[in-house]
Amino acid sequence: MFPTIDQAKPGLQKLITVLGETYPYASVLAVADDSRAWRISRSGINIASGGYGGGTGFVVRVFDGVGCAEYSFNEFSEDRIPALCETLSRRLAEQNAALDGFAPLPTPIPADEPATLKKETTWQIHPRELGDEAIVAKITALREKTLAVDDRILDAQAAVTYRGFRKLFLSKHRDLDQTVMWTNAMLAVMASRGQEIKLSYHPFSVLGGAELLDEMDAKVERAARDALELLDSQPIPPGEYDCVCDPATTGMIVHEAFGHGVEMDMFVKDRAQARQFIGDYVASPLVTMHDGAAVDESATMFFDDEGTLTGDTVIIDRGVLKTGMCDALSAARLGVEPTGNGRRESYERKAYTRMTNTYFQGGDCTPEEMIASVEEGFLLECPSSGMEDPKNWGIQCMVTTAREIKNGKLTGKIYSPIVLTGYVPDLLKSVTMMSKAPELSGSGYCGKGHKEWVKVSDGGPYMKARIRLG
Repeated sequence: MFPTIDQAKPGLQKLITVLGETYPYASVLAVADDSRAWRISRSGINIASGGYGGGTGFVVRVFDGVGCAEYSFNEFSEDRIPALCETLSRRLAEQNAALDGFAPLPTPIPADEPATLKKETTWQIHPRELGDEAIVAKITALREKTLAVDDRILDAQAAVTYRGFRKLFLSKHRDLDQTVMWTNAMLAVMASRGQEIKLSYHPFSVLGGAELLDEMDAKVERAARDALELLDSQPIPPGEYDCVCDPATTGMIVHEAFGHGVEMDMFVKDRAQARQFIGDYVASPLVTMHDGAAVDESATMFFDDEGTLTGDTVIIDRGVLKTGMCDALSAARLGVEPTGNGRRESYERKAYTRMTNTYFQGGDCTPEEMIASVEEGFLLECPSSGMEDPKNWGIQCMVTTAREIKNGKLTGKIYSPIVLTGYVPDLLKSVTMMSKAPELSGSGYCGKGHKEWVKVSDGGPYMKARIRLG
């Protein structure tokens, strides 16, 4: 896939050699990208190409011992090397002149241990090879099957999105090459009764291809049932309750509570409270949290956009906050090792510390045991969105459904929508049970603030905790 990378590689290697004559460190990231999306709803069929990945292009980075400069471009040939060198030299000079008496932040030269890698993920059915006609026919059948479940279903939407990309990272001692494909999908069902309309949303994700379509077919009845049940839902009485979170809700809590809060570029800027709690208990001893791009989900990659090899980072170990996740530049300034979390929205954007596949480790209970242990509370399902405040460690998350539990049994009564709030350590220290097998989903994107969108996944097991709902 993406042969343009192979065609550009000799010239990019020459660029690194030339820059190495002037700078103690130089690197280049080349990205070739392809994406496509198919959607059907009451309004018709839509097929879109592009806009779901980072685009195709290059970014070169140099360090001079004082600062660092980058330049991105979407066309490359060897005869452009002198102009690229001139641009980088000018940018460094302008940055140094702009300091005008201010001491610069320390910018150590990144480590560049020798590494060579060439890997790709696997898939069963390439969406491009399956083709527009076959995919549209499949999602049309899914929509029609959903509409046939009940006369109260007003509309059903089905959508599939895929991205395939290849990234090449070169420095003096590194030659890293990866090809990754993920496919996401969704079923959204709108049910009505009189003037009342309710919506259920079911996401799907796989590190792979169009084989995901078969999984969607098996969830049609569940998606339709959930929308119909919401017609009988009520507003929840605000209060603090014993709650059992489904894996998706657990994942949203992981992402919002300790995802953004331990992105260590926020430590450099003193914008995250977590920095003060390294080595302390911040959660129940049942809580162990991982972030790792090596897990097979939509955010999987073998190296990040700064050429750091990825792996598994244990953020919380049995309740103790051990470390955060870090990009290479922030790691150098903090005096720690980068964790492979330096990610760009595209080759045209800056690398920030970003989550990958973030999740809580499983425990030793079953969901049935957890529900049976609740005297009065709720089973929380289908999260929709969330926000966090890393500086003060507060979270606010939206959940679609709360199923009432009384005397250890589901009563059949449903509340919706739900706002979940709390102080992160209080919520996580209240965790008393975890189910055995964590589940991850990677159908969404994550922004840094209100921008810088990258693909992430999150999840965990069923989790029992004391949570404030409203």
